[in-house]
Amino acid sequence: MPPPAGRDSPVRARRRGLLVGAALVVAAGLVTHFVGSGPIADLAGDALYAAMIYLFIAIAFPRAAFWVVGVTALTLCTLIECFQLTGLPGLWAESFWPVRLVLGIGFDARDLAAYAVGAGVATLVDVAVSRRRRARA
Repeated sequence: MPPPAGRDSPVRARRRGLLVGAALVVAAGLVTHFVGSGPIADLAGDALYAAMIYLFIAIAFPRAAFWVVGVTALTLCTLIECFQLTGLPGLWAESFWPVRLVLGIGFDARDLAAYAVGAGVATLVDVAVSRRRRARA
């Protein structure tokens, strides 16, 4: 059954909100990367990266359970971090620098903790926003 005239479907409204969130997280991540420095900026950038991955997965699968999206985002971030141990992302970044933003270039175990924080916070924010949206409906 289509939504009432003038109202988006819940999935469409969710995707729109997730896209806005993703744009804000990407902007914050780029600012952190290009303006910030030191270990705090590095960890914040990694947490934002995990939040961005969460949002992209949630956009692709808007009906998936929150915890599934969160665990998937954390798993993907962990796999990408472990892939850095091969040295391939660093090699590829020499030829095409944006690879550095997507895959990183060097393994750092501290990044795994930042990914857990980023995916966890993204999950909690998504749950809170979704509950609030349902309460208003």
